Amino acid sequence: MTAIVDTIEVAAPIDRVFGPVSDVERWPSLLSHYRWVKMLERTGPLEGIVEMAAYRPFGPFNYPTWWVSRMEVDPARHEVRYRHVRGITTGMDVVWRLSATSAGTHIDLAHSWEGPDWPLIRRPAAEWVILPIFVHGIASRTLAGIKRFAEVGV
Repeated sequence: MTAIVDTIEVAAPIDRVFGPVSDVERWPSLLSHYRWVKMLERTGPLEGIVEMAAYRPFGPFNYPTWWVSRMEVDPARHEVRYRHVRGITTGMDVVWRLSATSAGTHIDLAHSWEGPDWPLIRRPAAEWVILPIFVHGIASRTLAGIKRFAEVGV
């Protein structure tokens, strides 16, 4: 299994950070690279099957991406988990782990995946292109946007 972890430190209390992390339906209004987020099936207040679409910028060009995930929220542990169930990243596991620090909140955003169901190039596609270029590119922007919102409200 190939994994990539993006991290960020946020100068805000964990509850102020966990709110926007777990309320993904608000992401398009908070994060300019998100095209839409739709809860397709709700299993709890912030849980269910969620469709997400974002842009991965490449200079002046925005490459559209899309996926559907099963989302589970654990407020007691300050974790949000996803399992991608549709799209090129089907089978990807994603975990947001937030922990309180003396300066605010630390976030680990981990993506683990075997790669797409493509014979011969499955792992190279995941390890060399999809995880480091697309997933990291979107995840780092998402973390920066959550940080900006939690710290200054914009």
